[in-house]
Amino acid sequence: MKNLLLAAAIGDISGVPYEFEGRTKNYDAIDLLNPDNTYSDDTICTFACAEALLEGKDMAECLHRRGCEDFYRGFGGNFARWLISPEIRPSYGSFGNGSGMRVSAAGFLAKTKEECIELATQTALPTHDHPEGIKGAVATALAIFYAKEGKGKEFIKKNVLDEYYPDWSRKTYAEIKPGYYFDETCQLTIPAAIICFLESKDYSDCLKLAISLGGDADTLAAIAGPMAYAHYGVIPTELIENAKKKLPKWMLELNDRFDTACQ
Repeated sequence: MKNLLLAAAIGDISGVPYEFEGRTKNYDAIDLLNPDNTYSDDTICTFACAEALLEGKDMAECLHRRGCEDFYRGFGGNFARWLISPEIRPSYGSFGNGSGMRVSAAGFLAKTKEECIELATQTALPTHDHPEGIKGAVATALAIFYAKEGKGKEFIKKNVLDEYYPDWSRKTYAEIKPGYYFDETCQLTIPAAIICFLESKDYSDCLKLAISLGGDADTLAAIAGPMAYAHYGVIPTELIENAKKKLPKWMLELNDRFDTACQ
């Protein structure tokens, strides 16, 4: 598999036009190649975490440096305040869904479940060290890791959704969609993204399901997208080409190095 980091970036890019006033619950209205799409803070943080894990750099330093380099990409208020500090501040104990949207590299890099949990925790700690923040990162990374290792959806449901979010274990996409709303917490974002993956037919379908929940569209798609790619192994070429036109050079170079390391 190639373009592993793009699995999250494409979800983010595809979801951006459907944030805020563009929010919709109409699956058929979702255009994954909407001309207004671009990457947001989700992609920056995903690549920053991948850079730290791949090159043995300090996780907080990578997040801080890459965020400051490309500041106007929709960072949440607490994270933005963390970024603008001249010195890297201690974690502020977030349980926001940012820990889930940036963790995909841990799932793809890990060789064992234990390593996956450790790497995922590393990506969360600089800002999202609340137990729910760490749990969100770990659950997301494990879903990707298990899918990459060839485990089926039933295994992932039992060992991720049922274990980490048991209150969601009997919920279906059709049940959660009508009452789902914009929420930036791990508690309401991660399990919803997992359900989008579990009920999807392919990568594109997974993104459309995530976006048309009517919630935090780009983040839901950035979280669910890597799970779907790890499981299905295919991303439409046109989505890859669109993302590569939008992303800066350092991300494209890191994308290639990351693929090599994971092989």
